[in-house]
Amino acid sequence: MEIQYPEIGICGLSCRLCPRYHADCVSRCGGCKTESRTGAGCPFITCALKNKGIEFCWDCRESETCEKWARHRELAKNIDSFKCYQKLEDDIAFVRKNGVEEFEKTQKTRNHLLREMLGEFNEGRSKSFYCIAATVMEINELEAALSEARKHSMGGEIKEKSRVLHALLDEIARQRNYHLKLRR
Repeated sequence: MEIQYPEIGICGLSCRLCPRYHADCVSRCGGCKTESRTGAGCPFITCALKNKGIEFCWDCRESETCEKWARHRELAKNIDSFKCYQKLEDDIAFVRKNGVEEFEKTQKTRNHLLREMLGEFNEGRSKSFYCIAATVMEINELEAALSEARKHSMGGEIKEKSRVLHALLDEIARQRNYHLKLRR
């Protein structure tokens, strides 16, 4: 089967916004549909890719009645694993309404902003925080926070730059009731 969107998870997660996708080591993950991941024991990989030959759960005839996918989505409302699941339902609804191509565009924009945060403001301990922010915040909020952080930290050391961006993102999160920590 030809994979068209390797960086969009079978279940609806955006692989581009995962800390493992941005790892600079051998364990870097290129997405759940890449060769290194398809051998993993993910039930969605086995069911969709291997058994049904489809790329996404929402393309399945049984998507509305699939207990496994429903349970995954229900858990995602309150619990994260190593990756943020807070927007999973919203992302699935977006794909159903606008199509996977439009979702891909928004995820590329989020990934671009995340790469900017990681490249300019990561003091070595903020990757997961920035990945969560890139997942849950609106694109215009991320752009505004990056712009403000650049203004207020110009010429500063990386720890100071990180502190400035963290404060800006935390304030937006407080105002909008976003959760910028993994929910366990």
